[in-house]
Amino acid sequence: MITVDFCQTMARYNAWQNKSLIAAADELSDGERRADRGAFFGSIEGTLNHVLWGDTIWMSRFDGWKKPKTGIPDSPRFTADWLRYKAARGDADSRINSWARKLTDNDLVGQLAWYSGAVGANVQKPLALCVQHFFNHQTHHRGQVHALLTAAGAKPDDTDLFLMPEEA
Repeated sequence: MITVDFCQTMARYNAWQNKSLIAAADELSDGERRADRGAFFGSIEGTLNHVLWGDTIWMSRFDGWKKPKTGIPDSPRFTADWLRYKAARGDADSRINSWARKLTDNDLVGQLAWYSGAVGANVQKPLALCVQHFFNHQTHHRGQVHALLTAAGAKPDDTDLFLMPEEA
């Protein structure tokens, strides 16, 4: 289903796109970033916090990160403010890249079992499917943020995977 190379590429893509969205969001005021824009997680900042929360919960399952204390409803407020968000996002991206660089093909085999607060039940799925979902979740919500930023007058960079710089 997926390979180590896929995971490493997507980890780099994740960090590259997060830097782009943060740079574009930095063009806005705190009020503009926090304004409810009708998105599922409300604001630009809320949606970005949800992505960070999601990354953290999945990495708690994949790599032993500390599990968030809050659930999905509170994920838009995962960090207290924009500066803390940016620091936490940079740290998470670095850690995700480190995790991906250490992966082996064997690390993507088998089942992952966890209690899902989203469905209120124990779940067991193929690990490779869960890792693919992890990267898909990031891309999905970053697409929402890209649209919100563009509508707010900010200018995020390209999102095309084939345009990702080699050094990203």
